[in-house]
Amino acid sequence: MKALVADGVWAPRPGYAPGREEEERHRALVGSQVWRNTSFDIKEIPAPRPLEDEVLIRVKSCGVCGSDTHVYETDKDGYIIFSGLTKLPCVIGHEFSGVVEETGRLVKGLKKGDIVAVESVMWCGICTPCRSGHPNQCRNVELLGLSRDGALAELVAVNERYCWKIDPLSEVYEGGELFDIGALIEPVGCAYNGMFVVAGGFKPGSTVVVYGAGPIGLGAVSLARAAGADMVIAFDVTRGRTRIAREMGADHAFNIREIGERRPSDIVLELTKGAGAEVQVEAAGAAPKTVPEMERSLASQGRIVYLGRAATSTPMHLDALVTGANSVVGARGHAGYGIFPNIIRLIAKRRIDLSPMISQRFPFESVKEALAASADRENGKIMVGL
Repeated sequence: MKALVADGVWAPRPGYAPGREEEERHRALVGSQVWRNTSFDIKEIPAPRPLEDEVLIRVKSCGVCGSDTHVYETDKDGYIIFSGLTKLPCVIGHEFSGVVEETGRLVKGLKKGDIVAVESVMWCGICTPCRSGHPNQCRNVELLGLSRDGALAELVAVNERYCWKIDPLSEVYEGGELFDIGALIEPVGCAYNGMFVVAGGFKPGSTVVVYGAGPIGLGAVSLARAAGADMVIAFDVTRGRTRIAREMGADHAFNIREIGERRPSDIVLELTKGAGAEVQVEAAGAAPKTVPEMERSLASQGRIVYLGRAATSTPMHLDALVTGANSVVGARGHAGYGIFPNIIRLIAKRRIDLSPMISQRFPFESVKEALAASADRENGKIMVGL
């Protein structure tokens, strides 16, 4: 089968000492500290064979995630930007939907012909976090398309438990659009997990601010509107994404490069008449720039939800957290907690419309062009059709 394979050179940075297991398996816990000089090639590789509890899926649509872009992009020293778990070579791609082609003999809930969307956080179900109901914090996690072969390929094999039927979406969408929307459940699930599971949600009538109008940030905008936010404000660094944010429910969307001398926090305080925002979502991966703005315009008992992945740190005025009874939470993933089925219901009932997020679609033969296009940060979601 044809697949897009990413490969690179294992070359730990000076001062970074990988653990023994990392060295033995060439499985880096912090990819940006190890993988260098990556290459991306469409290759002919053997089709996977599903295990007894797995299903073989023919991929129909696969989104290009910011994580894929961060594996594709490198810094001045040639190291990838992605700071999470990475094992190369790897078939990349993890936001996808498709059709079940084959099932292992122990699979009970799926059959050939079912249309599914798939979680990419491959939790083990055995470790203490998993058994305690926290699959996104799995200690033995594998990340589809980053540490295990993923979905920018004709076929992919995954455990049945990561799959969710998306038949209800056929009442709203058909053809290729059905599969494109199905592939968006994964990134929108990350926003859902951060805002409503980890951070505990918010009261209807609250103000929600989103920094970074990429797919996860746009998902946060759409979900905040559906959940009853009084006002949704989005910030990004491109005109394209601020336009999409408005289409997806933002009352106000600002290009930070075009607001002159004003700070984003000034705008939030102005729009909220000095009260600040109850929820502020960091989906930009630019904490040193965004966190000071968020804490400066955070309402009493407000929450900062950190979703943007970046190997960085930033100072905070912790006394302000005490004074305002505020909190900062981090969130990874989209597994468990009814996240996928809830989003499927929201889409099927037209409570959220994710279609404005899709800004370009490429055939698989042009997948490398899709990766290059994702680097300009103007697109909402680039989709690859197989």
